[in-house]
Amino acid sequence: MLSESQPLGIDQCNCSAMRRASRQITRFYDGHLEPVRLRITQFLTLAALDEADGAAVNALAERLDIERTAMGKMVGFLERDGFVTIKPSPADGRVRIIELTDEGRRLHERAAPLWQDAQREFERLNGITNVATLRRSLTEIVVGDLPVGSPGD
Repeated sequence: MLSESQPLGIDQCNCSAMRRASRQITRFYDGHLEPVRLRITQFLTLAALDEADGAAVNALAERLDIERTAMGKMVGFLERDGFVTIKPSPADGRVRIIELTDEGRRLHERAAPLWQDAQREFERLNGITNVATLRRSLTEIVVGDLPVGSPGD
């Protein structure tokens, strides 16, 4: 049992600070994307598919650093709503390829300006230099023997 005279020090916990900031930033972006009824994770999925002109489920999950099962679930909802198609790869039928539908492409085009507004407002609130430094610093974080991200992420 912890005594009241021994604080946990959770305010000094790096993980807690990162999780808190992440949740707040996610809510900020979700709020900007609300007019098109997307969450930031869905928007980034559409954006990644638009950039790559389709992708395998595993590659998309890796690109967005989302667990494969969570990615599969989200893509399933996007497919249900008519924004993506999922079909076997012509090269390997075991691999599922996700592609934007015309409706998904139009949704991405409607959402992109809202995302850009969020980017600009976030930079205005936090300073362009601070945001650029933060993004660069986050790619340089190391956990264990592996870097968390790379500059190409």
